[in-house]
Amino acid sequence: MNPVLMIFIDGVGIGEQDYEFNPFFKYGFKIFNMILKETPHKQNQYIEKDGMYIFPSDARLGVEGLPQSGTGQVSIFCGMNAPKFVGKHFGPFPYSTTIPILKEQNIFKTYKDMGRSAYFVNAYPKVFFDYLKSGKTRLSTTSLCCRLTGMKLNSVTELRQSKALTAEITNERWNRKLKYQLKVISPETAARRLLRIAGKHDFTLYEFFHTDHLGHGRITEEFESIYNNLDRFLFTILSELNKDEITLVVCSDHGNFEDLSVKTHTMNPALTITAGKKARELAESIKDLTEIKPSIIKYCT
Repeated sequence: MNPVLMIFIDGVGIGEQDYEFNPFFKYGFKIFNMILKETPHKQNQYIEKDGMYIFPSDARLGVEGLPQSGTGQVSIFCGMNAPKFVGKHFGPFPYSTTIPILKEQNIFKTYKDMGRSAYFVNAYPKVFFDYLKSGKTRLSTTSLCCRLTGMKLNSVTELRQSKALTAEITNERWNRKLKYQLKVISPETAARRLLRIAGKHDFTLYEFFHTDHLGHGRITEEFESIYNNLDRFLFTILSELNKDEITLVVCSDHGNFEDLSVKTHTMNPALTITAGKKARELAESIKDLTEIKPSIIKYCT
């Protein structure tokens, strides 16, 4: 078994060394400040320290316009140039003509076709399952991948059994926004849960999308708590990762959050981090979004 943990973080690129509009410079970020001792920026995009690699992944993929989530995520999870296939960048949901490709080529299906285990950690609230029951089919790339592959989506049941995580890490937003009464967990506890889960599967995916919302200027009143939770969560993941057993891939679909001077996506390359068992091989082989999936399959299966 050669477990891979992928943490997909929506809308984070490598931006300028800007202490006003790049939050990684303005507020600091533990994995950069305390582990790497430096923060990536456009003049310093490649950083390696103690087997951890930070590098850019091209999100433009030779297509004009601002990179978008729908085509970017299909490119990541299917290993194909979705913007080129569609003829444009498109989002936030997958473009209709890419759905058959998602069904046949998504990374969950590839693992399962090889007889290996794949697991999507995110839990969904009741309102999401009510949406599905209503017959609506417009879904995010990750949830659609699971549905097309016949994988069960986690609910509050798995969350209470410590087999899943909410998209906001701590459960606090589910309690406040959706009126659940869940135990609020620390980012450190969430990170350790994710590492434990990842050790049981060949491929594990966790998705965090609030960075993209913040980059678009939404939920700004929650900026401090969301940023702090992600900071502590990733720091614990990288500090406690069993680097001899698990390969970690942190990736994104396009730039946004790294430049808060605008509320749109950016042309910046997507931030990519690898650590653990096959970190070097992945860092050397990934140059753009389309190379993330095939590199994982080549070196980690």
